[in-house]
Amino acid sequence: MLMLTSQMIEGKRISRYHGIVTGDALIGANIYKDIFSGVRDVVGGRTSAYERELARARELAMSSMADAAERLGADAIIGVRLDYHNLGGTMGNTILVSATGTAVSTEDEE
Repeated sequence: MLMLTSQMIEGKRISRYHGIVTGDALIGANIYKDIFSGVRDVVGGRTSAYERELARARELAMSSMADAAERLGADAIIGVRLDYHNLGGTMGNTILVSATGTAVSTEDEE
């Protein structure tokens, strides 16, 4: 599934708009415990364990969005946007990763 942040696909013509598709993934509170229990993992102010979990959540959200687009018969998603939300005010809460975009069908330009 082709996923782009742009509204157009070079070399393709959008033949049908299927509508908005979304995908979500949550990072549970346990990631924070894992991060702070493994302080040795912090290098140069970056926490690779947390970055890996965010990347995994982002991939899950995008995969879920792609599945929704495929069910609609789309072959691409344009206008993709990723949002991150802290579902609470303390380090013990959950992070929500949301992916949204417009599912489309495309044809080669002539």
